[in-house]
Amino acid sequence: MSQTLLEGGIITLFGLLFGSFLNVLILRIPKEESIVFPGSHCPKCNHKLKWWHNIPVLSWLLLGGKCYFCKTPISKQYPLIEIITAVIFALAYWKVGNITYAIIVGLVFALLLGLSVIDLRYKAVPDSLNLSALTLAIFSSNLILGNLINALLFAGGFSLLRFYVSYFAKKEALGEADIMIAATIGAMVGLKLGAVAIFLSAIIALPVFIFIREKDYEVPFIPFLALALFIVYMADDFFNGVLINLYG
Repeated sequence: MSQTLLEGGIITLFGLLFGSFLNVLILRIPKEESIVFPGSHCPKCNHKLKWWHNIPVLSWLLLGGKCYFCKTPISKQYPLIEIITAVIFALAYWKVGNITYAIIVGLVFALLLGLSVIDLRYKAVPDSLNLSALTLAIFSSNLILGNLINALLFAGGFSLLRFYVSYFAKKEALGEADIMIAATIGAMVGLKLGAVAIFLSAIIALPVFIFIREKDYEVPFIPFLALALFIVYMADDFFNGVLINLYG
């Protein structure tokens, strides 16, 4: 019990730290900036931050949500991403029970979180993060070959769907990023639950699409795919039970 609590605490702390790094990825990758150089600095006054300005969540609270130097407000996105990422890693460990695989699973969903935020803010999906999430998803359990096969099947299925939808809609549909996300879904939860995740993402997204359909705003779909995958992964026993009741 004590070892479980210790490992859970370690992986949650790791998630908190990775959440801080995830903010860097979200901010810099869409701008094609280095994620290493320059070091952490205020985007407004460019002052280099001190070490105690970079403590996840705590620094934001101690600084009152403002830059230490120029007093410019610091976006609430920073502590929120850090907290959400820590929760993702904690839940991954609770679900998997193995610290190695929990870290891999946590990284997959943290990267999907980063992709979702970038997609919402910039309408862009960096291949570097997308491919990283897909690669990690293949190694998210000891069934590596099976995960790879499921990823390829989902990628192939979405590619075929893309051709048909694009042909009949007379415009490009389902970009390459969506195909990679579909492959990640297949690798993480398999074919049956992958189909459930995609269906659930459409259900979650439907009210949003209805609400803004007249506002001439393009809704990114990746956040809904990522959220649905997370729900299905965490509640796979429930959804498997539903499928058994429906189809025997």
